Amino acid sequence: MSEHDFEAVRGLPGVLPEGETILWQGEPRWFDLATEAFHIRAVAAYFAAMLAWRTGDAVVHGQAATTAVMSALSVTPIAAVAVGLLAGLAWLNSRTTVYTITNKRVVLRFGAAVPKAINIPFGIIETAALKTSSSGAGDLALTLKAPNRLALLHIWPHARPWRMATPQPTLRALPNASAAAAVLASAMQAEVPITLTRPTDAPLTAPPRTLTPSTVALA
Repeated sequence: MSEHDFEAVRGLPGVLPEGETILWQGEPRWFDLATEAFHIRAVAAYFAAMLAWRTGDAVVHGQAATTAVMSALSVTPIAAVAVGLLAGLAWLNSRTTVYTITNKRVVLRFGAAVPKAINIPFGIIETAALKTSSSGAGDLALTLKAPNRLALLHIWPHARPWRMATPQPTLRALPNASAAAAVLASAMQAEVPITLTRPTDAPLTAPPRTLTPSTVALA
């Protein structure tokens, strides 16, 4: 049992007001969150490179290859702890996160020790950017209209990577990101138009288009 078991409505800070309905809910996939947000592959590659360097250095300085390898393997426990810790954090974040799209807003509920619920009404969303991988998983990042702003530390790891100055709340590591984007597009069309940007934030060569289910999945 967790503190989220007492939610009046799963993933939401309270009961929905009259006229508001849930259109979509989803959670980040833990392995994609581990690789994209916690950079578990990069950390594993770092320790692999360190092991190779220690082995090569020992051989160059006269040690037998077997002895050099056994000596280099001394970093393995540290590597296992580091990778395991990051994997555990990704799994915990996945288990305690629910993304919700209603016909009025986007809600990010996350946090294990300190649960948070971030409400983002459609009216303050300026653009949405979808980035998908070959597996279909991906991120749906939201740019907020000025002067609305969320602190990076307040929303991480549910933020678009490398956007330090203007953090963008992001639905991360979604198993079917295109479906979530299509739901958001349809919902926002009924409330307020939204323009679409490419994942790199490069402007479109044509005039901005209204976000629609048929145009949202660019990546």
